[in-house]
Amino acid sequence: MSHRDVDLAHLSAGVVTPVADEQERRAEVSLRPGTLDAFVGQRELVRHLEIVLGSAKARHQSADHLLFAGPPGLGKTSLASIVAVEMGSGLRITSGPVLSRPGDLAALLTDLQDGDVLFIDEIHRLSRAVEEVLYPAMEDRRLDVMIGRGPSARSIRLDLPNFTLVGATTRTGLVAAPLRDRFGFIGQLDLYDVDELAVIAQRSALLLDVNLQGDAAMIIASRSRGTPRIANRLLRRVRDFAAVQGHRVVDDSVVVEALELFGVDEYGLDKIDRRILGLLCGQFANQPVGLTTLAHACGEEPATIEDAYEPYLLREGLLIRTPRGRVSTEKAYRHLGVSPHSGGLF
Repeated sequence: MSHRDVDLAHLSAGVVTPVADEQERRAEVSLRPGTLDAFVGQRELVRHLEIVLGSAKARHQSADHLLFAGPPGLGKTSLASIVAVEMGSGLRITSGPVLSRPGDLAALLTDLQDGDVLFIDEIHRLSRAVEEVLYPAMEDRRLDVMIGRGPSARSIRLDLPNFTLVGATTRTGLVAAPLRDRFGFIGQLDLYDVDELAVIAQRSALLLDVNLQGDAAMIIASRSRGTPRIANRLLRRVRDFAAVQGHRVVDDSVVVEALELFGVDEYGLDKIDRRILGLLCGQFANQPVGLTTLAHACGEEPATIEDAYEPYLLREGLLIRTPRGRVSTEKAYRHLGVSPHSGGLF
């Protein structure tokens, strides 16, 4: 069945139930697509991967090293798993912060089998010493290891099996240039549009045995901030709400009531988003405010505000950044129902 032609006929007509057994618990973590054909969105990137992987398979070689970049939750980990599936290879998963010493990476590399895919999430957080070990491994499939200390120390060279390194980063600019240049393909993942997220929500609903009716999937999609991970998270919360309330089907009204209960409004803003806008439109109305001041007023870390909340508010035109600080827009005032002149209610 095509992922665009979702058939709801086989869904149970009974009440939505919470996860109960091991099979359903496994379904909770099986929402990731398993093949490129099942991957929704990122059409240009998927087409490029079809060519890169198809060419490697035709030559009976490992695929070039791949780097996926983009905001969290867009499918970088899913694509790494898909690369392994498409190439018929094993998948090893780790992350940059975990590989704190060169020996950690060396142990991982020497344990790879021929053709394996090694996925390193947050690759921009690798230490410089670990990166130095990675360069010859990526380029020449070799590993230089120092034996001993002091004058008696000597270097030995270990040959590594053919492997494909897949890196993922949310901050492309923080990936060192020598490392970035060693990737054969760099793919940028973009935010999803509402129609694509609605397809993802429908597919996930099938896997979770949730009977979405009417525009329920579109409502979830429109509040998902362009991110599949958020769409799946909201779907689970809607599923939980429907199970507790005893709703047999999940229609528009059930979705709206559930998301309002969990504090997600029509823009996809949550409690912290509205707290930020409330401060900018109220206490700091009509004046720029610095990031540190805003973070303290919200009770959050500055890095959390800057990385987790501000990008979406900027993208939606609800705040702007000036040389003097953050300022709310007229759209933010309208959304909160306050006057842009006085900061008071209309």
